[in-house]
Amino acid sequence: MALAAALNADCCEIYSDVDGVFTADPRIVPAAQKVPKISYEEMLEMAASGAKILHLRCVEYARRYNIPIHVRSSFSQKEGTWVVDSSELEGQDMEQAIISGVAHDRSEAKITVVGVPDKVGEAATIFTVLSDAEINIDMIVQNVSAASTGRTDISFTLPATDGQAALTALNKVKERIGFESLRYDDRIGKVSLIGAGMRSHPGVTATLFAAIADAGVNIEMISTSEIRISVVVAQDDLDTAVASAHRAFDLDSEQVEAVVYGGTGR
Repeated sequence: MALAAALNADCCEIYSDVDGVFTADPRIVPAAQKVPKISYEEMLEMAASGAKILHLRCVEYARRYNIPIHVRSSFSQKEGTWVVDSSELEGQDMEQAIISGVAHDRSEAKITVVGVPDKVGEAATIFTVLSDAEINIDMIVQNVSAASTGRTDISFTLPATDGQAALTALNKVKERIGFESLRYDDRIGKVSLIGAGMRSHPGVTATLFAAIADAGVNIEMISTSEIRISVVVAQDDLDTAVASAHRAFDLDSEQVEAVVYGGTGR
């Protein structure tokens, strides 16, 4: 993508083992549909949320230099998915789906800092320590402080590969911060619902949570942006949650199943 930007190319074609960007991973949801066009912003959210089809930096370059990406298969001549500026989608707003896709990520872990003194600066100290250790944080949730103890719990997700480094860094400052203990869980999965249409459609959050609840899956953490809702669930429940969310928003195809020609989907 960087070469295409440097050459001021008309577009950049990215070849994979699937026919384009799908509404979910076809390995989990065989009825996933190919998306004809998707905006840079939606594709950025999908890439950041675990979709393997495009690297995050690739989409960032495309958006910065406004170069369309054509995602297509190495094994067929079919038209793929075009990743374009949102202005090119404005004329089809009435037909555009509320949700563009459901992404998932199995590579994260969760740390809960238990019994943090509820006073100014403690959260800043925790995340400064992690920043100094060059650890990227994804989702963060802080519980309401218990009035009787004046303490709270702070949970966050991070790449599982950084889990032990984060635990080591936090344990070194345990006495200075004064928290009680650390809990670590690397058996989690993140499910993300992405779609620019949710900006103007109320009830998306309720539909997602109801679908996951009906599937018997418990939600551990929640994070949102303007065009994304992410939840953390137990890793064993991840596939079920993805399929339930996909079905709840009528994304299942009634025609042929998605074809995965081989490989990992990258």
